[in-house]
Amino acid sequence: MATGRGAAAGRRETVLITGAAGRVGTLLRPRLIRPGRVLRLLDLDPVSPGPGVEPVVADVTDPAATVAACAGVDAVVHLAGIPTEAPWDELVRANIDGTRTVLEAARQAGVPRVVLASTIHAAGFHHRASAPERGLPPGVPPRPDTYYGVTKAAVEALGSLYADRFGMAVFALRLGACFPEPPAEETLESWLSPEDCARLVEACLSSRATGFRILWGISRNTRRWWSLAEAEEIGYAPRDDSERFAGRFAKPAPGPDEPGRVGRSFCHLPLGEWGPGPRRPARTDSGH
Repeated sequence: MATGRGAAAGRRETVLITGAAGRVGTLLRPRLIRPGRVLRLLDLDPVSPGPGVEPVVADVTDPAATVAACAGVDAVVHLAGIPTEAPWDELVRANIDGTRTVLEAARQAGVPRVVLASTIHAAGFHHRASAPERGLPPGVPPRPDTYYGVTKAAVEALGSLYADRFGMAVFALRLGACFPEPPAEETLESWLSPEDCARLVEACLSSRATGFRILWGISRNTRRWWSLAEAEEIGYAPRDDSERFAGRFAKPAPGPDEPGRVGRSFCHLPLGEWGPGPRRPARTDSGH
């Protein structure tokens, strides 16, 4: 189903993906290619052109470049940012300033629909013991586990502001561990397969839902204790389960962890120091 103005005008749908060269963007791009859809791929690192692809080299903290990238766009999938704990100033520039710039550019360009990459770490200190039987709802108040989580909570607040003020449909996805396979035993709970990530984004792009929504970005894992009902309401139908990878992990090595907390080991990361993931300044990647 095409989104917004593309369907109404009888032309090809254009979806802007920011941070398209990052880890999640690289996994998502080929899974979002569709007949009649153009993917406009924005990143500081060049993305190779191809059928149905428009590479754009730009920085999401550059207002003029971001407004230009939003021209003629039917939806924005905003992945750009730092995806782990990092120095405060870098996180603020990449995750908060970058998101505000993207939302403002989308508003100016009349883009009706924006999907924002948040993270489970915006709610990292919520505990399994507080989850109802059907699972922890995605709209629980932020309880960030790191400065990174704080900036993603701010991303959600910005999305809410732009949805309420300007009538945009904004979906903030609290993404789990989006990798081809769970990278560690603790991520068997929160894994998001690349295929399910694409299914969730497609649901956001095609849904008739309006306003602001927070949704968990997690697969249908046996060990999951997060509610997927809210995402299923807009058409998300996850198929993958991390349990098939469970036998690959030996007993976890002793170390800081918070079993039962959403954020697990992130609850103990030194604040303001680079955590797991790529160590590069405010650039492109996003996700867990």
